[in-house]
Amino acid sequence: MRRLRSRRVAADAGMSTAEYAVGTIAACGFAAVLYKIVTSGPVRSALTGVIEKALHVPF
Repeated sequence: MRRLRSRRVAADAGMSTAEYAVGTIAACGFAAVLYKIVTSGPVRSALTGVIEKALHVPF
């Protein structure tokens, strides 16, 4: 009985190739949405302002 359970658990361990493909496509889709958000006008100007403020050295 134990041997049967261990085989069943071992057979379900890890992801299959199809699951890797779906995960990769989902990650690429998320990256594309994030890229669009970060490169939008308001976000870009806010990030530029933060970076300029951080790098500004008063004399």
